[in-house]
Amino acid sequence: MIDTHSHIYLEEFDEDISEVILRAKTSGIEKIILPNIDSQSIDRMLNLKNQQPDFLFAAMGLHPTSVKENYLDELKIIENQLNEKKFIALGEIGIDLYWDKTFETEQIMAFQTQCQWALQRNLPVIIHVRNSFEATMKALKPFENSGLRGVFHSFGGTYEQANEILNFGDFYLGINGIVTFKNSNLTEVLQKIPLQRIVTETDSPYLAPVPHRGKRNESAFISLVVKKLSEVYQISENQIDKITTQNAKNLFRI
Repeated sequence: MIDTHSHIYLEEFDEDISEVILRAKTSGIEKIILPNIDSQSIDRMLNLKNQQPDFLFAAMGLHPTSVKENYLDELKIIENQLNEKKFIALGEIGIDLYWDKTFETEQIMAFQTQCQWALQRNLPVIIHVRNSFEATMKALKPFENSGLRGVFHSFGGTYEQANEILNFGDFYLGINGIVTFKNSNLTEVLQKIPLQRIVTETDSPYLAPVPHRGKRNESAFISLVVKKLSEVYQISENQIDKITTQNAKNLFRI
C-alpha cells in the first residue's frame, strides 16, 4: 500500500514518530508521500523525509489556507525549494473557501502559479478542494489538454464532480477515512468510478477512519480504507491494494 497523503511530520507525532513509521511498515505500507503546507513546515517535513529517503517522499507547495497578505513571499520560498531540491509533486495546493474567503483571489493566483510550475517540472499536483469545487475547476480550465496530472486529495464529492475531474484529464481521486463514515455518500459514488482512477491516502493526523474516527490518524490505518474499498468494489483487499498501489506509482512515477 502507498499512503499518498500524510502529514506525519507535524508536532502531533513528535512523541512517537518512530513507532508510527514502524506500524505503517508492519501494516504493509510501502511508501508515504508527505505534502508540504507552507514555509513553516518545510524543515520539519524534510528533516523527517531525510531520515527514511527510500520510504518517505516529499511534495512541495503552498496550502491554500496559508495564502495570506504575504503569499508572494511564501511562493518565492516554495519556488526556491523546487529549484534547489527534488520533489515528487507540487502539493498541497488548491482552493479552500471553508474557513475564510478573504483571500480567494490570491488563492486562485497561487494555485494557478503552482500548477504552472508543476507543468514546467513535469510533476503531478496534489489538489486540496474544500467548499470550492466550482472555483477549482474554473481555475484549472486554462490547463485543460496541457498534460497537467494529479490527484484531488480527500475526495468526498458527488458522482457528477468525480466525473468532471476524471474527464478533465489524467487525474485520480484520493480516498481516505471519509469512505468509512456513516454520513458519507462516497460508497454510492465510488461504485460508479473505475478503481483504476483511485489512490489511497490517510491525511494523517486528520480524518481517521472508523473505528478510530475523532482520534489521531496515522498511515497504518490505510488498511481500514483498503478494507472498506474491498466492500465497495466487491473484490479482495489484496486486489484493491495491488491496483491502487500501481495507480499511485503511475501518477507519482515511483
